[in-house]
This record gives sequence, structure tokens and C-alpha cells, in this order.
Amino acid sequence: MLTKELLKQVRQIEIRTKGLVNQVFSGEYHSVFKGRGMEFSEVREYQFGDDIRNIDWNVTARFGHPFIKVFEEERELTVMLMVDMSGSLIFGSADKTKQQIAAEIGAILAFSALKNNDKVGMILFTDKIEKFVPPRKGRTHVLRIIREILSFEPEGKTTNLRSALEYMNNAIKKRSIAFLISDFMDTGYDKILRIVGKRHDLIGIVLNDRRENDIPPIGLVKFIDAETGKERWIDTEDKRTRLLFGQMRGKNRAERKSLFLSSRLDSIEIQAGEDYIRPLVHFFRLREKRW
Repeated sequence: MLTKELLKQVRQIEIRTKGLVNQVFSGEYHSVFKGRGMEFSEVREYQFGDDIRNIDWNVTARFGHPFIKVFEEERELTVMLMVDMSGSLIFGSADKTKQQIAAEIGAILAFSALKNNDKVGMILFTDKIEKFVPPRKGRTHVLRIIREILSFEPEGKTTNLRSALEYMNNAIKKRSIAFLISDFMDTGYDKILRIVGKRHDLIGIVLNDRRENDIPPIGLVKFIDAETGKERWIDTEDKRTRLLFGQMRGKNRAERKSLFLSSRLDSIEIQAGEDYIRPLVHFFRLREKRW
């Protein structure tokens, strides 16, 4: 992609997403995430009306009357965008590829963090870690993140969610808000997902395209696996073939949802070709009610 075209695309995403942040997401983001990171400040004597769950039993036993722990809201949070750059992300049956949608969603989250004075970092991955962008603040930094998602040319083609989560677990020690943006076409990441989910506030953003789940009957078609390069001719008129394909994709989807549910982690389903604002807003509002 030409530099001029890339800059134009980045600018268009900035204009669109900053408008959405100002109108919709800034307040939602602040309500959900601000105040979730709390750090210990001091202990003081218990006063009527204090939350008994904050009683410091060691200090209480030492002095013979109740003391409570006082916490302060962390002044800034760290947001990490973990973005899948594998071959399957270049697919798009609508007007945008999954990679372009990832860039726009990443921009919304990054500008929301920027508006709330939080740091943003990024991990780009395929079957290996392709690029690590340390958390920083500022508009220039956010624009760099958008630019990297749109234009980065990875060395790998396949997906390894386990290695990406392991890298996140080792690289980011302080508790952060981590968005894992992927189509989740992978297995074997169950254990590390739970580990990272306990250390960080981990949220999965699942990028789907309806043509990956529902093949139309259009005759004999050559399918190419964007990650492995394997080619296969499939008769899409065959009902059994379409049924088996749908069942396979449905099984993968059900297993992923079950994993997130059993791990007590949130996930957001994004459908290519449909408005992604609604599921994002729905997620923020559900989280706000829970908190």
C-alpha cells in the first residue's frame, strides 16, 4: 500500500473513531474501567459505615480495635491491544476485511484510553510475536498503532494464540486491560487464557465473517486456506458439504464461547458487514451494570 493511501486511510479512521469516542465510548469506557485498578494507600481506624470487607485483620489484632485498608484509584491504566495478523484476517466478504475492522476497533479503544489519559500498547502476532509496541500516551502514538495494524506485513501466516498470551503474561507485569482481537481460529490456548485472565482484565473481541460460516450454493469453487496455502475444490451445491462445514464452524464457536464462560472472561462478537458499534456499546453497558 502506498504511503499516501495509508495515511489517508489512517486519517479516515481517526476522524470516524474519534467522533464515536467523543459521542459514545468515552463515558462508557470511563464508567467500566476507571476505578477498577485500585492500589493500597494506608490503614486507618474503622469508622461507622466503612465496608467491613476492607478490615485489616493483622493491624486490628495488633491494636485491639478495628482498622481498615484504604485504597486509591490508580491515576492511569494500561490498555493492551493484542491483534491477530494471521492470514485469515485478510479475508472479507463485505466491504472490509477483518484486519481493517480490527484497526477500527483498535482505534476506538486506543482513543478512548487516550481521552482518559491512559497508556496504550500493542502486540501483533501470528504463529509468533511479530511486533511489540510498549504502552505510551499521546495522539501520535495512537496513530502509529492504527498504522501498524493496517500496514504491517507479518512473517507468519498461521495463528498461535497460546504464544501471544504467554508473551503478554511475561511482558506486562502490571495489571492491565487486555483486548485480544482475533477470529480465534486456533486451539490449545485454554490454560494460558485462564492464567492471563486472572492477572489482567482480559476481553476477547471475536471477528467473524458470515461467509466463513455459511457457504452459498454457487457451484464448484476452489478454496485457498490463507494460513496454510492449501487449495481444495469444493462443490458448494452439495447440501451435505455445506451442512458439515456449518457444523464444524458451529462446534468451534460453541467451544470458544464455553471456554470464555467457564473462565469467567468477557467476549464480544463482531460480524463483518454489520455495525460493530452496537455490540461494543452493549458490552460496555453490561459491564457497567455488573460493576
